[in-house]
Amino acid sequence: MMKESSRRRFLKTTLAAVGTAGVSGCAFRQGGKSAGLPPVSPRTIGANDRIRVGLIGCGGMGRGDLLTFLKFDDVDCPLICDVDDAQIKKVGEAVEKVRGKRPESVKDFRRVIDRPDLDACIVATPDHWHALPTIYACQAGKDVYCEKPLATSIVEGRAMVAAARKYDRVVQVGTQWRSGEHYQQAVAYVQSGQLGKIRLVRCWPYLLWVYSVGRPADCDPPPGVDYDMWLGPAPKRPFNPKRFHFDFRWFWDYAGGLQTDWGVHLINIVQWAMQVEAPLRVSSTGGKYVWDDISETPDTQISIFEYANFPMIWEHQCTGGHGPEGREHGVAFVGTEGTLIVDQRGWEVVPEGEKKLKAESGKSVGGDRDQHVRNFLDCMRSRKRPVSDVEIIHRATAVGHLANISYRIKRSVQWDAQKERIVGDAEASRLLAKPYRAPWKLPAV
Repeated sequence: MMKESSRRRFLKTTLAAVGTAGVSGCAFRQGGKSAGLPPVSPRTIGANDRIRVGLIGCGGMGRGDLLTFLKFDDVDCPLICDVDDAQIKKVGEAVEKVRGKRPESVKDFRRVIDRPDLDACIVATPDHWHALPTIYACQAGKDVYCEKPLATSIVEGRAMVAAARKYDRVVQVGTQWRSGEHYQQAVAYVQSGQLGKIRLVRCWPYLLWVYSVGRPADCDPPPGVDYDMWLGPAPKRPFNPKRFHFDFRWFWDYAGGLQTDWGVHLINIVQWAMQVEAPLRVSSTGGKYVWDDISETPDTQISIFEYANFPMIWEHQCTGGHGPEGREHGVAFVGTEGTLIVDQRGWEVVPEGEKKLKAESGKSVGGDRDQHVRNFLDCMRSRKRPVSDVEIIHRATAVGHLANISYRIKRSVQWDAQKERIVGDAEASRLLAKPYRAPWKLPAV
């Protein structure tokens, strides 16, 4: 495994090369203190202390995450944040319904990080806003529950890991499948060796419910939206309603399409079960074969990942629901003795031909998100690493980014996981990081 000092040197070198290194030019604490200063001393949370969280990002995922946190009696939320007043209103009403009181609200996430009485931040923004709030929160002595995928580039992800380690913070990523009992059973079965030699892994999301965004015209932002703040480090663009809530996923400025949005779920299961950290080579192809709209990421994509001891095939279709094994999504581990297939409903083993392997299965018992949040809260008290620790999910997210890099440059890439670099391809290497729009900069951690 690469030493942390080597990773930090690589990160700084790469950031400098793409023009994003340095201390943030924007103050993030009240009173003019800026990123890069020593962190605030975090509060020690006692066994009977209530945990106070602030929500950054009040969209669908943020609302769902916060309501899950508030299922637990040892959690309070005094402050929520979003650039859209309408989203703040929805979350405020939802919290009032379950707790009898609306939290305070702000539109600048730095006011959440400033707040001295908060122990943790939930970062549930669009993907391009995951890195900075997470890093700043770690610097300010707060633990972080960050939605997936971790970041919009591999360099951003490594910076988030570095911040978590440097400031000794608990950072859980919202890939709740790691907390699902039936996923744990499936992974244990794969690792038991009963499938024999696993020679191929396939994963796929074929999502009928993901629709084309169409071709709406650019227009003014809705009232109550701070659109410049929503863009943040992303390039300046005219407002378009289909580059905004939810559909931001299909534009390179803000995300990486299904390859990263669902890739972090499925690839995470693969790397967990197969006990690997990264592929050696990645090749991806696809395109917009169905959608004739303003979106940018492929509606159909096939990626091949060459690991040391097996290949992995990724397939996705937007607006197409009949996937391999007759399932909308899933992971299939193909062994010499049988195949194990797992999705959100459960897992099953299909024996290979006349082999003696017994057919087995397990069903989902639900509650994955509840257990995932509870794991984070418990780790805040114990100071142990959570089940979806930022380092683990950085590696899973990076695999999806490598596929998108291959797709965009139209050739395969060779990956040096120890140094976190693409070998011998300057054009591809430039896509390891994303340039930031001034005055935002990614801190050198």
